[in-house]
Amino acid sequence: MTYIAKPKLHHPSLARNKVGYTRRDYEGRVSTLCAGCGHDSISAAIIQACWELDIEPHRVAKLSGIGCSSKTPDYFLGASHGFNTVHGRMPSVLTGANLANRELLYLGVSGDGDSASIGLGQFAHVMRRGVNMVYIVENNGVYGLTKGQFSATADRGSKSKKGAINADSPVDLIGLALQLGATYVARGFSGDKEQLVPLIKGAIAHQGAAFIDVISPCVAFNNHAGSTRSYDYVREHNEAVSRIDFISPRDEITASVAPGDCVDVEQHDGTVLRLRKLHADYDPGNRVAAMAHVQALQAEGEVVTGLLYIEPEALDMHAALRTPLQALNRLGEAQLCPGSAALEKVNAGLR
Repeated sequence: MTYIAKPKLHHPSLARNKVGYTRRDYEGRVSTLCAGCGHDSISAAIIQACWELDIEPHRVAKLSGIGCSSKTPDYFLGASHGFNTVHGRMPSVLTGANLANRELLYLGVSGDGDSASIGLGQFAHVMRRGVNMVYIVENNGVYGLTKGQFSATADRGSKSKKGAINADSPVDLIGLALQLGATYVARGFSGDKEQLVPLIKGAIAHQGAAFIDVISPCVAFNNHAGSTRSYDYVREHNEAVSRIDFISPRDEITASVAPGDCVDVEQHDGTVLRLRKLHADYDPGNRVAAMAHVQALQAEGEVVTGLLYIEPEALDMHAALRTPLQALNRLGEAQLCPGSAALEKVNAGLR
């Protein structure tokens, strides 16, 4: 439905934020994803977060890789800078853009296949380098764009649409982000907007590598019920679609979870996703404790959501490299090519 354009006229009663934009100004094109896809809920949460934070759309650079998730930047912040990279290579392109111009807000959107398979090495290095960015993985455990094969985050023992059993261990992106030095680590559920919007707002405000793993059910190939990584719960076959790939409309899956509570969320195929929201008194300032907490609940078959870890005084890549405050793409020739005397001084310091 890319030929269907959204109307540019806004109702005069729409509320405006402090920079004069309505929520509609943060939208993009009409989504072409399956009706009820959790990814559209994530796009809506990003739109809401940016509107509430009074962010000017042209101050945002959104980048993605390949997959259903990587299509979503076309559906939000239509007036922002955008770049759709090749499969798994979003982090390196974003790193280069960030080095050239540190004045933009960098939003990287990826999927469990894009980040946990071909892009795993890229993911690792962007986390350990502390690139100042918001890295969102829209995680459904399948390759939804290529007919529902297992992704690297699919649970061991889960069944595919055709009955194949996944024998591989899952990649835990939350655990990797914590181990590799990310300074803001959270997990959300696409159906819990009340929790997801504040998580995104916190990531945007954070100075450093912010990572959010968002469980996002796939309504077409919901073989893993939107689950991520080795959580032990019942898996069944998905409801078959027709040979022409007609996807019947589905209602959006939502859930409201009180802090500290656990809720079973039934998926479209009848399987159950068990979510547990962090206690209100949970301390996200201990990296080791966060890793232990995630693994403890994982052993009980529960998917923990909320802000798992934050380092308030984190340093980003620019601080580590001691780059100038001015964006590199605005430096003149005299600053970029200071001459042989300056080069000799640098070389002397390395002897």
